[in-house]
Amino acid sequence: MDKKRIVVFIGPSLPLNEAQKILDAEYHSPVARDDVAILLNDPPDIIGIIDGVFYQQPAVSHREILKALEAGITVVGGSSMGALRSAELDYAGMIGIGTVYQKYRDGLIESDDDVAIVFNPATHELLCEALVSMNHNFEMAEKKGVITSSDVETLYKTAKNIYYPQRTYPRVLKDSGLGEDKIQKLEDFLDKNQIDVKAEDAKKVLEYIKNLV
Repeated sequence: MDKKRIVVFIGPSLPLNEAQKILDAEYHSPVARDDVAILLNDPPDIIGIIDGVFYQQPAVSHREILKALEAGITVVGGSSMGALRSAELDYAGMIGIGTVYQKYRDGLIESDDDVAIVFNPATHELLCEALVSMNHNFEMAEKKGVITSSDVETLYKTAKNIYYPQRTYPRVLKDSGLGEDKIQKLEDFLDKNQIDVKAEDAKKVLEYIKNLV
């Protein structure tokens, strides 16, 4: 059987060396407008969309993904831009994977602001936190009795009101108005238990593609 050509657009959601351990593929930088359209000149069998640009330059368009699907290319998305676009285009056959995709699909989150982050372009090191991961961790803390549902709502609103490049746990906790004792307990919980939802979803996308081939 011929080896499938797989192209994956990835960036800060998962370090490249970790991605390569999961799936043998051509890895490209976060997807931008026309990147998928250009691929159609020499079509791969599978396109994986994890990360993409939001604000720095135009985002990947729905039209070029639809054209890829019409050309018979399997397109799988999750984690970040991939989650957003797959929630919008799953009706047309794009495959969405993971928690973030499900939240977009079910209308629990709607804005690209929920997954937007900034990163060092040289190292892809995160310089802030994704709101979707933050809220997931706050909800986990609530389930463990560390904070209340009202606290989760306060923390989410506080984080949402902070411009995304400045969105960090210390900043959100400082601005939240929660008591010092509660903040300390939450900090301790996060130190030991926080999960990067986008990273976990990125791994799920790669595992899904690996199982496809």
